[in-house]
Amino acid sequence: MVRANSMAKVNSDMGEMETKPTRREPSDTKGILKQNREFLDFFWDIAKPDQDTRVTAIENLVRYLRESKKDDELKYTLKRLVEGLAATREASRPGFSLALSQVLQTFEEIPLQTVLDQIKERHNLQKASKKQKRNAAFGNLFGVLALSQSGRLSKEPRVILEAVQLLQALTAFRMHVKDLPQKTIVDILTETPEAVFEEVLFDALQNDLTSAFSTPEQLHLLLVAMQKFPAVLKSKKVKKLLGSSKVVTKENLSKLTEILKTAAKSMKKDNMLPPVARDLMRVAIQEESFEIFWDEVVINKLLKDQAASCSFLCYRLLGSALPLLSLGQIGYVLRGDVLKHYGAHVVSAQVPARFKFAPEMQQYVSSFLETCCDPDKQFAVITGFTCLTNHGNPVVPSMWTVVQNLQPSVVLRYVDWLKDMFCCPKMDQCLDFSTKRQQENFDGKNWSKNCVQRLRQWIIARLASIAENPQVKKEEDLVMGIARFIFFHSFFDTKKPTSKIPETQSQLSVPLDDSTRNVIGSSFFGHLLQLSHLPVIGESPEAASMNERHIHGITSNGSLWISCLVQYANSLLNASVQVHQVRPFTEEQRSAWNRVLESVEDLRKKGNKTHSAETMAFQQLFLLLGINLFKAPEESLDLLEDLHNCLAKSQQKKQKKSAKEDSEPQWVDVLVDILLSLLSQPSRLMRNVANVVFKHICPHVTQRSLNSILQLLQPENINDDEEESAVVVVDEKHSIKKKSAKHKGEEEDEHSENKSTSSEDDSDSDEDEDDALSEEEGEVDENLRLELMNVLMGQSALATEEDKSDEEEVSDEAMMQLDERISALFSEQKKRLQAKKDEKERMRKENTLVRDFKIKVLDLIEIFLMKQQESPLVFGIIEPLLSVIEYSMNSESGKQEQDFLRKTADIFRKKLCRAKRYCKNVSAMKEELHGLMERLLTRAQKLKESFVAAYYFSAVLYLVRVLKGGLCEDSATPAVGKCKKKHTEVKVEVTPSKQAKDLGCLDLTRVLTLFSDALKHFMTKRKSVFTGNMFMDLFIRFPIISGALLDTTMKYITEGVRSHQQGQACSLVLKVLQTREVCQSLTEVAWSDLIEQVLAQVIQCLKSISVFRVKVDHEKVIKCLELTRFLITTIQKQKLSISLTDILPLLQSLDQLQDFHRSLQQSDTYWSVMKLFGIFKPKKEKVRVAEEEQSKQNLQKKKKKGFLPDTKKRKNRKKQTVEEVNMSKLSTEDDKITEEDGKKNIRKQKKSKRKALDEQSATPSKKIKGANDKKHKQKKAKQKPGNTK
Repeated sequence: MVRANSMAKVNSDMGEMETKPTRREPSDTKGILKQNREFLDFFWDIAKPDQDTRVTAIENLVRYLRESKKDDELKYTLKRLVEGLAATREASRPGFSLALSQVLQTFEEIPLQTVLDQIKERHNLQKASKKQKRNAAFGNLFGVLALSQSGRLSKEPRVILEAVQLLQALTAFRMHVKDLPQKTIVDILTETPEAVFEEVLFDALQNDLTSAFSTPEQLHLLLVAMQKFPAVLKSKKVKKLLGSSKVVTKENLSKLTEILKTAAKSMKKDNMLPPVARDLMRVAIQEESFEIFWDEVVINKLLKDQAASCSFLCYRLLGSALPLLSLGQIGYVLRGDVLKHYGAHVVSAQVPARFKFAPEMQQYVSSFLETCCDPDKQFAVITGFTCLTNHGNPVVPSMWTVVQNLQPSVVLRYVDWLKDMFCCPKMDQCLDFSTKRQQENFDGKNWSKNCVQRLRQWIIARLASIAENPQVKKEEDLVMGIARFIFFHSFFDTKKPTSKIPETQSQLSVPLDDSTRNVIGSSFFGHLLQLSHLPVIGESPEAASMNERHIHGITSNGSLWISCLVQYANSLLNASVQVHQVRPFTEEQRSAWNRVLESVEDLRKKGNKTHSAETMAFQQLFLLLGINLFKAPEESLDLLEDLHNCLAKSQQKKQKKSAKEDSEPQWVDVLVDILLSLLSQPSRLMRNVANVVFKHICPHVTQRSLNSILQLLQPENINDDEEESAVVVVDEKHSIKKKSAKHKGEEEDEHSENKSTSSEDDSDSDEDEDDALSEEEGEVDENLRLELMNVLMGQSALATEEDKSDEEEVSDEAMMQLDERISALFSEQKKRLQAKKDEKERMRKENTLVRDFKIKVLDLIEIFLMKQQESPLVFGIIEPLLSVIEYSMNSESGKQEQDFLRKTADIFRKKLCRAKRYCKNVSAMKEELHGLMERLLTRAQKLKESFVAAYYFSAVLYLVRVLKGGLCEDSATPAVGKCKKKHTEVKVEVTPSKQAKDLGCLDLTRVLTLFSDALKHFMTKRKSVFTGNMFMDLFIRFPIISGALLDTTMKYITEGVRSHQQGQACSLVLKVLQTREVCQSLTEVAWSDLIEQVLAQVIQCLKSISVFRVKVDHEKVIKCLELTRFLITTIQKQKLSISLTDILPLLQSLDQLQDFHRSLQQSDTYWSVMKLFGIFKPKKEKVRVAEEEQSKQNLQKKKKKGFLPDTKKRKNRKKQTVEEVNMSKLSTEDDKITEEDGKKNIRKQKKSKRKALDEQSATPSKKIKGANDKKHKQKKAKQKPGNTK
């Protein structure tokens, strides 16, 4: 059966292929087209543009031919593949070429000579027409490529010769095939044996080899032959071919330059090194003329060319030459003008739109370092690129990742070299350059000083990146040495070298200035932050196990990196003879330092015994504040004093405390204040340590400490701020509105008087500045006017109506004094405006810092919610976070405010409301939680935005979940759950154990009252903040509440204030009825009564539908129909004794309403409901457009030759009416004849429908059958005239 179906499918597919005019049928004498369609599909897939499809088809074709072993199919394959080599589609040519090469490689019995003859015969260039010559050329090219890729070409010398000659003939079609024939010849040479080349190909290629300096392809051919066959192309033969025994000579330099320029332009779009340039450089190295080639061709000719392609060619030659050069040649190249030119390009290519060569050069250097085994060469390359500096700053980035390919010995050597360059900068060894702008701003006095400063700052960043990169092969001693070096030069100087302190052995040749020390100090603390995230270094089993557990920031022996640096700092402080502290400690600071060391040692000993998180937190804080003494001693002293007090209180926490001591802040409260002060500092290290310490002390956090954190998130005087801000905003808006209206009126007047002039065409920025000035000047406009009036009146410059004196009465001296006073007045006004601008800018920066600090504080809240999800303190976070969300959403905000709001909302929803764990022991605080629920819902009803109310509702659902899952200590008395019905009252007795399990500490009556009021607010208020999704979430998560609210929800199907609420009520009722818990809690009688009551509500809702005005009306009907479908399905499946006679006429009347079927979803839902009654959606008869057009064309009369125009004919009204009648009859009869074929298919479909309807129900099918019979008789009656004709 399967075989018959497959054959039928093949025959049908063959029929389709024959009818398609686009496919060209190849000649098939043996009937292959009728034998196997699967075999033919391979060729169609090979021609498709998708590469994966082509490769898969080729693999399947080769596998099929190998398994079938049919000679006729193999011959057809060769013929078809040879024909496809010249296909018009570009994607199909490589596919057929690859397929032919794979077939020839698999079936070695096929002679290559035969295939080559077929290619020449099928794609004959002499016989091809002018239009087909291009395709024929490509056919020959891809045919030879297939022979070459088969791997058998080297075994048949005669075929190689003919193939090369054919490729040489294709050079005449360079406009089409470009340089592909020459490249193919080069590929053939790489696989040809030396004997075959000498005996067969040398004579054929002699002309190309002789004219090697003509084109890049011919030169590339010669270079490949020289490298592949050195025994054949000896110096004598080369001299005979070129006139000189070497390629790179002084006489040939100009020719080589032109060839390289041509090759560079041809490869401009590919962004890669031309092969001829790479091979020419190799030959130059072999001929020991690399220096001549590099100096004369690359530097003096190519580099000085203005074309960008020549510059990029020089850069690529530099990168690709590194693996080929010796150590001396590498140093020679990296000290030349090419590298300096490359540095200038890197500096100037910082503009985003320009092409950047730096990533490509990084790839060249990385591949060289990865493959090179010589440490000296690696060191020469890495130091050579480091010495490329722009005004002292190296061009390569400090985070250059190529260093990870260095050998460990080279890394050590490179680090020592960097340290030596830092201490004794050797600017003469650097390949320094300057841009045009730097040369214009040249300052001879500070030039060398700035260069040294920039170089030292880069070296510090470079050393830090080497230590922080986990991919670099290094040891712990190297990392510690780098950290010590940075710390030493940040805060210490050398007095006397000593072997105990390696950093003192190399003294600074140029002293460090304060700005450089500040930069190095900031780099040290940034480096300390990265060390805290550094994986454990080493290959020991202990290091591997710690890395698997993601333990970072410690050494292999378990010590913190910061602890090791504190010990090193202490050794420096004690070695006062050898080193000198840049900012010496005072006695108080030194005593604080010693006390820190003592506390850390005590905590370390205690931690070895107990391993508590509290001890680790104190230890990290002491270390951080101790090391911070070198940077900010005054701030650290106060924090250290508080930290010592915290430590003392924490050690006495188990002792009994008096009432006075209980009222005082606990140690954790003070510690939280310290962490908040650390967060206020602009240091990522401080922020990281504060977060880590807070994770350790989360179990000890109290309500007081948590409130201190939450208070920082709240706006100061939120109520006052809201009122003041409202006043300010309103005033500003009114002033802006008035001002804009005024300007608008003025602009309209100006436009009416005089249209746009050139003086009014200012830039947008100038207009913005003028608007800002006008807004600021508007506040003081009256004062300025009064002062100006006083000045003018004082000088008697204002003329009154009574005073008719002329302007000449004012003297020149008075006018000069007047001008001075007016200018002084306006200068004071300008100063006042500038002061206001400065104040606004200061407030903006202050607000930015405050907002950034609040974002950091949110990290502590997030940590607490992640670590202490089961703590009862979580409930105290709900209202503060909600107030932050509400205030932030109602205020006008920028990007930073939006980030703060987004982070707060994510923490509230994901970490709080959707937490997997929550507090279980809530029996003691269930009254407080119920009160909190009431406050939240009450506050939500007073809001104006529904998206803000959604967060309040989510918090209420979280509290319901907590109370429902909480453990209640008091045993509950037996309760009775009532489900009030219209006729019956169903009572489900709930045992105490079941109630404790289902409700926990939840007061169901109280909660139902809350949600009932909220539901009433949603259903009866036009502008309610609640949404249907909120209650849908409630009903899905808590079925016990949804079942109790069913009666309340049911009545709003008809009593909802709007169509939207009525539709939402239908959705909520449907969700309740689909809930398994509600169905199981009711008896059969109660369930039947419930379905009947819901059906009655639905009927009343359907009766109220009369017109569709807006989209909401359609949505209401859709949800009502979905509920109706569920009710009817339930009644029919469960065979409930409920009558459906009342609802069917209502549903049928809906179909007659205007605009009912405008909504496709509504129409589909309606017919899915009607299908349950046995009524199906009528299908529309599809009329073929082509047949209609053909029938219309047949009706048109053909015009006879020699007819008169209609305007020249005499009108005969009687004859015209008769002709029109005859034409109408003919048209109706022809239409009936053309519709007969379509009506036959319609009859067959209707017969199958009648059988299906008879199986479902008898009554509806009889009605439909009777109606169909009538229609059938009518159609027969209409068809009789056409049949008789």
